[in-house]
Amino acid sequence: MLNNILSNIKKKSLKERFLLVLGILFFVVYFVLGLFIIFMDNLPIDLTPTYRIAAGILLIAYASFRCYRIINDNNN
Repeated sequence: MLNNILSNIKKKSLKERFLLVLGILFFVVYFVLGLFIIFMDNLPIDLTPTYRIAAGILLIAYASFRCYRIINDNNN
């Protein structure tokens, strides 16, 4: 399966490969930002712990959605 994914990436144009890397980068950014919001106590924004955890989970869910989209776009 990994060889199939790598061969699909090699078949893509330079623009498609750039957009794939950019998509992966933003997936990582949203995921790490969600973790930071959940686990950092001294944020510049004064949020209650409930709202902080909800915002972090929302960002992690969005990152998961982006990962799902990247995987589905890569299979085509």
